[in-house]
Amino acid sequence: MESSVAIVAADPDDLQSRDCLSFYFRLLADRIPGISATHVPDPDPDADQYRPPTGAFLLARSDGHALACVSLKTVDTTTGEVKRLWVAPEARGLGLARRMMEAIEDQARALGMSRLRLDTNENLPEAIALYRKTGWTEVAPFTDFPATHWFAKDI
Repeated sequence: MESSVAIVAADPDDLQSRDCLSFYFRLLADRIPGISATHVPDPDPDADQYRPPTGAFLLARSDGHALACVSLKTVDTTTGEVKRLWVAPEARGLGLARRMMEAIEDQARALGMSRLRLDTNENLPEAIALYRKTGWTEVAPFTDFPATHWFAKDI
């Protein structure tokens, strides 16, 4: 499946994008105690920030089906924030999360960014492991709950 997966730019309000984000928000609600719809509203009120020329939204597709998403928004002239990384359960273990992160880093560089940041939660240990393995370093908190871990990376 991995070889037939294409990572493409998408609009965060497209149907496949919204479906991926809904699955992502449900995953967070299932795994993070105390999270509510106010923490992960659907539709995503930040969608406008994930559009060019100041952001990006990527989907991984195979045979017309969306298998993953990730987004990027501008923090300042050199810094971006990675948000909403999600991979469908049937596509996990194929290296797709790593490919999505590489693709969003490429998008950030194309937008002139030299540093990225992200936050995550301790109940997503797979995400934390991925970030540590791919050169992200833990930094001081820059958001509130539901985040418990904060990372940055020079690109």
